[in-house]
Amino acid sequence: MDDVNDINEEDMPAAKQSNAKEDRHFVTALARGLELLSCFRSGEKMLGNQELAERAKLPKSTVSRLTYTLTKLGYLQYDEQVGKYRLGTASLALGSAMLSKLDIRQYARPYMQELADFSHATVSLGMRDRLSMIYIENCRSQAALTLRLDVGARIPIAQTAMGRAYLAETSNSERSDILERVRELDELKWPAIEEGVARSVEEYHRIGCCTSFGDWQHDVNAIAVAFRPTNGTSILSINCGGPSFNLSPDFLLNEVKPRLLELVERLRRL
Repeated sequence: MDDVNDINEEDMPAAKQSNAKEDRHFVTALARGLELLSCFRSGEKMLGNQELAERAKLPKSTVSRLTYTLTKLGYLQYDEQVGKYRLGTASLALGSAMLSKLDIRQYARPYMQELADFSHATVSLGMRDRLSMIYIENCRSQAALTLRLDVGARIPIAQTAMGRAYLAETSNSERSDILERVRELDELKWPAIEEGVARSVEEYHRIGCCTSFGDWQHDVNAIAVAFRPTNGTSILSINCGGPSFNLSPDFLLNEVKPRLLELVERLRRL
């Protein structure tokens, strides 16, 4: 088995090659390994080398060396019956350690549950991970129909209320950098995505929240607010959403928004 350090620059996209050359401290092999681990999404238990290669945009030979090494270290587990990998206990330990240090989750949960019960919807707390928002806490009402997204779920940053609230709260330079990367990934949908983000940033400053009424999924409505905790940690975003037939824009903006803003004020003061 070839060593993972044998990864060549030809294995990397041009932009990655440029970044690696500019920063002599950048360890490309480590970055590629972490990229593979991030390919596993909520609800997906196993992925094969081909699927990982497509998602990470790496040659399959490179992915094979990386998965071999990650398996040896316990970050992946290989299932011989299906020929695919699942996240190993070392990966789970990293995620658990990170979540355990986010005290704001425990503080926010009762207030999030209260809002979820009032709205008969799902209320989630999330933070940015590259071009996604990842749920770090999630509460849903006992209503029969709510969004079935749990802690660890990823949603797109530019098409969801939670992601747009983050973009509205962050600096202009960071927003521009993120959107440039979004544009590179999907030139065809970019005009609509750009228009939606611009509209959301404007409404965030005008009405105090971002909306996504059918923009992410045609049958899902949501509103969201982002905030910077006073302890200086990264921007967090909190949303309330669910099936559009159960959550009208008027209900979300007139009944839910005041309660969501009150909840964010509690969290901001923490």
